[in-house]
Amino acid sequence: MIDFSLTDDQKKLQLKAREFAINEIIPVSRKYDQSGEFPREVLQKAFDQGLMNTIFPQNIGGPGLGVLDTCLIVEETAAADPGITTSLFDNCLGAEPILIGGTKEQIDRFLKPLTKELKFIAFATSEPGMGSDVAGLTATARLEGDEIILNGRKMWVTNGGVASLLSTFCRLEGTKRHKGITGVVVPMDSEGVKVGKPIPKMGHKASNTVMVRFNEVHIPTENILGEPGKGFPIAMQTFAHTRPTIGAFACGLARAAMEYAIAYAKRRKAFESEIANFQAIQFMLADMKIHIDAARLLTWKAAWEADQGRDNTISASVCKSFASDYGMKAVSDALQIFGGYGYTTNYLIEKLFRDAKLYQIYEGTSQIQRMVIARHLLSRYNPVFEKTFS
Repeated sequence: MIDFSLTDDQKKLQLKAREFAINEIIPVSRKYDQSGEFPREVLQKAFDQGLMNTIFPQNIGGPGLGVLDTCLIVEETAAADPGITTSLFDNCLGAEPILIGGTKEQIDRFLKPLTKELKFIAFATSEPGMGSDVAGLTATARLEGDEIILNGRKMWVTNGGVASLLSTFCRLEGTKRHKGITGVVVPMDSEGVKVGKPIPKMGHKASNTVMVRFNEVHIPTENILGEPGKGFPIAMQTFAHTRPTIGAFACGLARAAMEYAIAYAKRRKAFESEIANFQAIQFMLADMKIHIDAARLLTWKAAWEADQGRDNTISASVCKSFASDYGMKAVSDALQIFGGYGYTTNYLIEKLFRDAKLYQIYEGTSQIQRMVIARHLLSRYNPVFEKTFS
């Protein structure tokens, strides 16, 4: 039988994350959005409470939680502040290639220190001229003896300015597209690594985002993930495991927008009545509930498949595109309910509006997700009624 109920432990985890969001994130959300300061104090509290590094295995000191558990945490904290939550979650993104493609020794060497004290590991595939097309990256790597030497630039590196390690992907010199891509763990204090200034952004301002440049960076080959030239599947599986979490981000943001809109509609009066009594407003709120619930179920399904060791590539793309697109729609409709006040900085709804757009862009745009889904339909999907077509 299908069972959509959470376990008692998951309910406790969800409540813990919700209380953290209300008590520790909401009070400082506006401050960090205005200053763009890295929210280290908040992240230290999250680390101390076991809300970071969630997918790190227990045998190295981590919580040993699954993708679905992580989604429960992320939905609650993203409802309070998506930018702070991006910084909170990013260690899981940085660790995922190591957990997927790394050896037991690499997992222990790179990730165990992150369970002892608050440290950061970042993730980098995108470049100034390349984003969703991972096979098109141009940063290069060449093997010389027991070293791999990196050159090139990586863009949109979350937590890159504060990280001690970087999980990245470069191309072996002389190779094309998928065949030469290689995963490497780079200590950020390596000679030749240069970190740019924080990139100004429309939203997610509490999230540190930088460009990283490699100039003849010598890394020992023991830091290569898997085999040289065979890193593309590691990158793709990383996204399949982290895209459900982006669905959870969008669910949290959309839920917060809906709740703010409900509260405002009950207070705001027009034509001698609270606007919550108008059918036009009621339909907008009802649509939010319908689509948020649908997005959450798609997210949970994709996360569950990842936890079961199944290939969740398609379900991850489905949930990521649906939740991201509707997250943008939900906050736009919520702002419309606020009217002119929603366009001011008096209410958090305008901040959520700025934050929402990113979900349609990072970890593969909504258009890329549709390409992934369409390719599946046209090549691997088994239609039931194909033989009846005439």
